[in-house]
Amino acid sequence: MSVTGTGAGREPGRLQRLADAALGRALGHVPARNTYRVDRAVGVPMRDGVTLLADHYAPVGAAPRGTVLIRTPYGRDFPDGWVHARTYAARGYHVVVVSVRGTAGSGGTFRAMAQETDDGQDTVRWLRTRVWFDGRLATLGGSYLGWAQWTLLQDPPPEMRAALVYVAPHDFHRAVFGTGSFTLADFFTWSAQVARPQEPGLLRRFAGGPAARRRLAPGLHGLPLADAARSVLAGHAPWYGEWLGNAERGEEFWAPYRATAALGRVDVPVLLVGGWQDMFLDQTLEQYRVLRGRGVDVALTVGPWTHVGAATRGAGMVGRDTLAWLDEHVAGGTAGTNGAGDAGGPNSAARPAGTASTGSTGRVRPPVRMFRTGERAWHDLPFWPPATVAAGFHPYPDGRLEAAGPADATVTFRYDPADPTPSVGGAVLAGTAGVRDNRPLESRADVVTFTTAPLDVDLDVAGTPVLELTVAVDNPYADVFARVCDVDARGRSRNVADVFRRLDPAVPAGEKRRLRLTLDACFHRFVAGHRLRLLVCGGAHPRYARNLGTPGTIGGGSALTPARHTVSCGESRLILPVVS
Repeated sequence: MSVTGTGAGREPGRLQRLADAALGRALGHVPARNTYRVDRAVGVPMRDGVTLLADHYAPVGAAPRGTVLIRTPYGRDFPDGWVHARTYAARGYHVVVVSVRGTAGSGGTFRAMAQETDDGQDTVRWLRTRVWFDGRLATLGGSYLGWAQWTLLQDPPPEMRAALVYVAPHDFHRAVFGTGSFTLADFFTWSAQVARPQEPGLLRRFAGGPAARRRLAPGLHGLPLADAARSVLAGHAPWYGEWLGNAERGEEFWAPYRATAALGRVDVPVLLVGGWQDMFLDQTLEQYRVLRGRGVDVALTVGPWTHVGAATRGAGMVGRDTLAWLDEHVAGGTAGTNGAGDAGGPNSAARPAGTASTGSTGRVRPPVRMFRTGERAWHDLPFWPPATVAAGFHPYPDGRLEAAGPADATVTFRYDPADPTPSVGGAVLAGTAGVRDNRPLESRADVVTFTTAPLDVDLDVAGTPVLELTVAVDNPYADVFARVCDVDARGRSRNVADVFRRLDPAVPAGEKRRLRLTLDACFHRFVAGHRLRLLVCGGAHPRYARNLGTPGTIGGGSALTPARHTVSCGESRLILPVVS
């Protein structure tokens, strides 16, 4: 008998059951409560006649507990079929993994990001016709899969019971062009890899091995950017050229790439997951702030993870929290299913004020769980950010960074787009992401650094550092990149938070600019004996497309002109939010 009416679903064989059990143990889940069947390549009709393909994982031998919908461009097997669908189906949930339009056998043409709003609604409309669908629906997934959720939540289906969104944006335009430049390395690499589905292994495609780096290098370093990309993409990923070609366009083109309206409309419990070195952290924190401000039942976990690391290093904790969230908000609150003693999803009933979740132990967990950078233990908080006081540090031309400001003095550096200052680590998608040793970057002549004396006591920073920077540039076409680092006793300088800004070319050359730059949010302890370092330079290529120093479009320019930056030390300061 078919579980979907389209073909005979198959139960997993012995080896698959053993693999499922091993994965469950590795991730800290309690044992499966039932077996399941898989019906593959089920057709899902869209309003324009296109048919998408889905795999349906149906629980067998236990009363169903609701339906989990996952919409993905990355294929239906790994990781979503293996890690998510099998896990949740074996614990009572129908799981539907849908390949979005133009991917993995689904009909139509893939137009990255812009296509998901209507297709998401049509997928839910199809679910309503399934005899096994009982009206309880949750959506789940990270990155693009999380974006697909936000597009659906602009008009939340009445069947929605919960959303579980990991490391995902709600405003894609801001993620790509929010700095004023183009987030080049992330979105060129992503486009090139998604356009090559024949390469095995999702994580391998995004890991950026030597062969991939050599293949992609011309698209990252060649000029003009649009021409360089065409030589690498070879007709694939047409959306990438559309992004570059519309970089300076207005709302009409970019409207489908914004789902901000969802933050004002969703009213079901939302579980958010971010990483301190994730490229979408700012939007994850904004999602939390807006939903919490509206009184929506929302919980947030931020770990010491990169974008990919949330799905690898964070897999156990995120998976346990996910099951707890589903059990409470979709299945109706059955206890004891998230395993391993972890606090799980928020409890919407009979909850003490200021709390948000219970797990299999019955222990109440505050709605925010934060991992301090470099630590394994988490900190449960009632809200984010915690109470802090502002601590100011002033740069000196001799490289010191001190609490008292210097007399008026300046320091200069020269940025040359023909030899652009390179990006090192940070909140990027792939390759050398995350926390890295910045000494090779700091040794360059086009980078200036300012460093404190060794700290006498621990310094806990929680929130968003701000750099008030007064700078004059002899070329109005210029950028600024700044980063805060933690320098240990051996001299290793590890990045904590950074910011990039394309400067307004309307400001005349040589005129002072008083900038207020908000760095990435962070939760970090500078331990006693370590030093705090601020570095400032004129770019971070290829993470962000270099400023060529000449007028023109982001995708079409090729003429290069250097820029000399003069920092006014006496008028600049770094402000840190220090836990009181």
